This record gives sequence, structure tokens and C-alpha cells, in this order.
Amino acid sequence: MKILVTGGAGFIGSHVVDKYLEHNHQVIVVDDLSTGRLSNLNPLAKFYKLNISDPEIRRVFIDENPEIINHHAAQIDVRRSVADPKFDAEVNILGSLHLLELAREFVVKKFIHISSGGAIYGEPVYLPCDESHPVQPLSPYGASKYSFELYLYIYKTIYNLEYTILRYANVYGPRQDPLGEAGVVAIFTGQMLNNQPVTINGNGEQLRDFIYVGDVAEANLAALHLGNGSAYNLGVGEGTSITRIFNELSRITNYPHEAKYGPPKAGEAYKIFLDTTKARDELNWEPKVDLKTGLENTVQYFIKNRSG
Repeated sequence: MKILVTGGAGFIGSHVVDKYLEHNHQVIVVDDLSTGRLSNLNPLAKFYKLNISDPEIRRVFIDENPEIINHHAAQIDVRRSVADPKFDAEVNILGSLHLLELAREFVVKKFIHISSGGAIYGEPVYLPCDESHPVQPLSPYGASKYSFELYLYIYKTIYNLEYTILRYANVYGPRQDPLGEAGVVAIFTGQMLNNQPVTINGNGEQLRDFIYVGDVAEANLAALHLGNGSAYNLGVGEGTSITRIFNELSRITNYPHEAKYGPPKAGEAYKIFLDTTKARDELNWEPKVDLKTGLENTVQYFIKNRSG
């Protein structure tokens, strides 16, 4: 199949591109490189340096006629969404709608959308959160991600445009940006390898569901043929404390210092992890990389790529 991956030079998107190519699909990447990197880009993919809101992206649809859209491009910084909700909506709602309109016009077979299992549910009413959990986001980012899910349902109802929604937990692994606002594993790893102070936001007992990027890529492969018209949580199904992440990474990197502590981040839940039963049953998917192995893989990647 011919697949257009937005954000395909980014951390997660580039792994999805690799997985699609590994299975002999044709891949077109659209990425404005605002957070993605050319070094992440698979040379077998055809690349267009464009923002998803750029009118020029229409030319990509004319020239390439993709069968599938895999939509990873997004504004993902929760704190930025709180500080600038208008920008967050311009990217995550209006930019995504621009793609959706093109998908409708050019009769794309399926739209795979990346949403957030960590942000749309808010502070959980119960744990683990399944896909029926109330949607009560604590940040504009969570609101924008869920808003676009509703548009997908509408476009399927009106235009018969097929879709699958993947709600990610906290994805970590090789290629994650150590200098970004998102991704505590990458941030801690970068700081520890450079013998810099590490600050935990909050008391460290907050829980997150950490899923390895390679496992997420496998779910994107499954979504090409399965999961039509549904949303799926992707995680490991259990919570891991930020303190444990700090301790595990300290052990792997031989980091000699204690953590410092700062105020908790605005707009984030205290404890959240996801029920992934639906993805296991309907996508025939399950995570395979345990936390220890995933963290070791991540550190080894950073050691080999110390420049960033």
C-alpha cells in the first residue's frame, strides 16, 4: 500500500515509517522538521518538507495519491498547550482537519489518527482507564486530541471515510528528543549521561504507563487492516512511578547524584495507566519489550548518538 505518514521524521513517526517499509509498503513522509530530524528519516521514504496546514500539501495528494494516512504530526507539549491553547488548536484541530478534507477529496481508504491515552481521560475515575472511561482532559492538548476524534466519526458517518484511533500512553525509546518538553525518559537520560542535575516534577510518586516505541510501531502496522471505526489504548497496562524511572536510569547510566524536585506540571494527571484489552483482542497486538530492556535500549542509543 502507499501510505502517507505525517510527522514521519519525528521520534515515533520515524519508527512507524521504518515498520511500514520493512513490510514492503510505499511510504511518503510529510514533516516540517520543527521537531522532527532528517537523521531520523528513512532514505527509502519519499520526503516532503511541509507543514500539515500548508496549502502546498494538496500537491502531495495529487502527485502521490496515498491510500492510507497515518497522522503523527502534532503539537504534543502539554505545557505549551496550557500557555498557548490557540496554537495547540491550530495544529491539532485545524491542521488535522486540513488533512481530513484532503483525505475525503482524494478518496483515501483509511485515516489512522494518533491520539493520547495519557491526556484525554484527565484524572482517572478508575484505573486502569479503558476506552469507555469518561473524557475529561486537564489540558488544551487533551481537548484538541479528543476533538479531532469526533471529527473522524463524523467523516465516517457522512463520507464513509474509514479510520482507526490509537491512544498512546507515555511512549519512550530511541530517537526521543532529550531537549524537548515531553519525554521524561529521554530528558533524564540526556541529563544523566552529561552528568547534569535531574529534576523530578512533583514528588516522584506519580504513575505513568510507559510503552516502548517499537511496540507502538507494531500497533500502527496492525491498524492498516484492523480496528476500523474504533479507538484503542496503547500501553503496558500498569503504572510506573517517575521515581522508578529515575532509579532504573541511574543504574543503567551509573549516575551518581540524587534527584532534585520541582513543582508538578500544570495540566497533567497524577496517576494514569491504560487498559489495553481492546487492542490485544481486536488488533491482535500486545507489548513485547519490558521496561528494563526498553530503558537499556534507549540509553545505548543515546550513548551512540551523544550529539543529540
